[in-house]
Amino acid sequence: MENIEIAAFIFNVLGVWLTSKQNKACWPVNIVAVFLYIIIFYRVNLFADAALQCVFVLMQLYGWYNWSKRDLQQQSVIKIGHLNQQTLKYSLVIGVVFGVILGGIFTGFTEASLPWLDSMLASFSLVASYWAAKKYIESWGLWCILDAIYVGMFIHKSLYLTAVLYFIFILLALNGWRMWRNLYHAKYNPVTH
Repeated sequence: MENIEIAAFIFNVLGVWLTSKQNKACWPVNIVAVFLYIIIFYRVNLFADAALQCVFVLMQLYGWYNWSKRDLQQQSVIKIGHLNQQTLKYSLVIGVVFGVILGGIFTGFTEASLPWLDSMLASFSLVASYWAAKKYIESWGLWCILDAIYVGMFIHKSLYLTAVLYFIFILLALNGWRMWRNLYHAKYNPVTH
């Protein structure tokens, strides 16, 4: 176990916890974690996930901006809500298409380890990040599914601390899902809560 993996572990747990608390400090913390995992994934030939981390830097900046901007009509920050059917359909199509493109590239032009699985996970992680930046409650459910698959992949790659991290991510995502759902229901259904 390397110090870089330990540091990435700590920054990631802190970042997800801050996200569940809707604390804007989650974004710079997540950016540090992302940079650490660029190095880690590159070293074990998970090139799609290394490339994903590069894109995550942009997604983290977008999330930071989106959580900070004011709604011109209500003068408040973006609120927790549910994913609509159109966004869900477009997101799933984009996730699959981008995953297939990445998988083809990494299979044909690199010696990537697990190129198809790695590429699909990377692609749908971008979808989940976009949903989180928009504060869609469903982002937590997608993260639970992805993180469960990641646990198996990281065990296969002997990244045991990272596998533990992603198992913790599942628990944190379940808690984030519960917290955001409760906040949403308390705001829009105050009689039942």
